[in-house]
Amino acid sequence: MKPRIAVLGCGYWGSNHIRTLKALGALYAVSDVDHARAEAFAREQECRALTMDALFECAKVDAIVMALPPQFHAQTAIRAVEAGKDVLVEKPVALTVEDAERAVSAAKKHSRIYMVGHVLRFHPAFEALKALVDDGELGDIRYIHSHRLGLGKFHAENDALWDIAPHDLSMILALTGAPPLDVHGEGAATLDHLSDFVHLHMRFPGNLRSHLFASRLNPYRERRLTVVGSKAMAVFEDVEPWERKLALYRHRVEQENGHWTFTTVEPDYIPIEQGMPLTRELEHFIHCIETRENPRTDGEEAVQVLRILTAGTVRHPRAV
Repeated sequence: MKPRIAVLGCGYWGSNHIRTLKALGALYAVSDVDHARAEAFAREQECRALTMDALFECAKVDAIVMALPPQFHAQTAIRAVEAGKDVLVEKPVALTVEDAERAVSAAKKHSRIYMVGHVLRFHPAFEALKALVDDGELGDIRYIHSHRLGLGKFHAENDALWDIAPHDLSMILALTGAPPLDVHGEGAATLDHLSDFVHLHMRFPGNLRSHLFASRLNPYRERRLTVVGSKAMAVFEDVEPWERKLALYRHRVEQENGHWTFTTVEPDYIPIEQGMPLTRELEHFIHCIETRENPRTDGEEAVQVLRILTAGTVRHPRAV
């Protein structure tokens, strides 16, 4: 029998978890501070609607997916693992590194699975990109840059960095295999005191450099991750159709007679197995619950991402 999983938080992203877990045959219950909302989802998905207290006390609930406002994630995750539940916590897992570390430590103390919802780590195109890197197809990685732009959702507490960048930071950390040595952030607040445009500059071991640009106030959508290696370059562009999402460029850059020259070639488009990242993420969560394996996106990664977000945050004065 599959683990019995509850979703805590029936908002926009929580509702996606609810429907996906239902399709996977693992949805047991839903819960929300607005109990009427939870009851509506329970009727629709034919599962239980539980209050938060009842959720933590229910012995039949094996694990909880948390899609709450981030200021509530840490304390709620601690309560869950103390009640014997495995957890998948949506990003950001906390608003401070200290709170994230407390939640991760609590999960370890109680031998519970702690997974963070960095869903793009489970995108088939990113998995194929990482395989190219791991297999040495790109050579030594020199530079990684990520652009995530569009007209995004505007939150009362989260700026573009904290709302948009965690997914890209998770992918960058997976490719570098190490946290950055230093982080520099620049932001612009055009609507209120929260940054709508963010640039992050990071330096990693081996002189690998990375740049991230995130914007929630942009007229067009861009979801592009570029990896530059000594042998080849690869681009994961999520707005492209499946057959063009991952491009491998075998451009040659050489030095001849004291001058740098380059030769360009048409990209090779890497075949990608189609699949929904959220479905694959939740399948991985179920697998970890069943096997007790450490998640691909575990608590340590969650803390590393929080450290980068904290180091790169630009504070803007509130309007008076």
